Amino acid sequence: MKPEAILVAIGANLGDPLATADAVVGRLRAEAGLLRASSPYLTEPVGGPAGQPDFINAVVLLRSVPQLPDPQSLLRWLLQLEHEYGRQRTERWSARTLDLDLLAWGERQLAVPGLSLPHPRLHERPFVLAPLAELWPDWRHPGLGATAPELLAQLDQSGVTRLPARW
Repeated sequence: MKPEAILVAIGANLGDPLATADAVVGRLRAEAGLLRASSPYLTEPVGGPAGQPDFINAVVLLRSVPQLPDPQSLLRWLLQLEHEYGRQRTERWSARTLDLDLLAWGERQLAVPGLSLPHPRLHERPFVLAPLAELWPDWRHPGLGATAPELLAQLDQSGVTRLPARW
C-alpha cells in the first residue's frame, strides 16, 4: 500500500518565530517523518486582535511513522509540541509562539471532535496555500479537487512574502 502524504502548517509570530520554525522543522525531521519543507513565508496576521506582529509560516510534508500512526495521534503530538514551545490558547487567532495545523492526511476526509481533514479553512488561507503551492504544486484538495496553485489564485496574496529557503 502506498504511504499517505501528511501536510502540516507551521506558524508563529511571538518571540523569534524564524528560530522557532527552524527548531520545529528539526523536531519534525527527527521525530515525525519529515520529507520536505517549504520556504518560510512572512505573512500579515489574518483575523484576531489588531496590532499583532507578522507571522512566519511554512508547510511541511511528512510520511507516516509507527509512533504517530493516525491523524488523532499526530494531532495530539503536534498540540504537545505547541505547548513545549510556550503556546497558550487565550483568544482565538491571537499572537502565538507556535501554531501547528494538521492540514491533510492523504485523501482522507474526516470530521471528528477536535479534528477535520482536510483542514476546514485551508482553501481560504493564502498564508497556507502559498507555501503549499511551492512545496507540492500538484497536490489536490481532497474535497474540492483543485490544486494548491488553483486555490491560491482565487485569493488576495498581497500580505504573503516568500523568504529565502532554509530547510
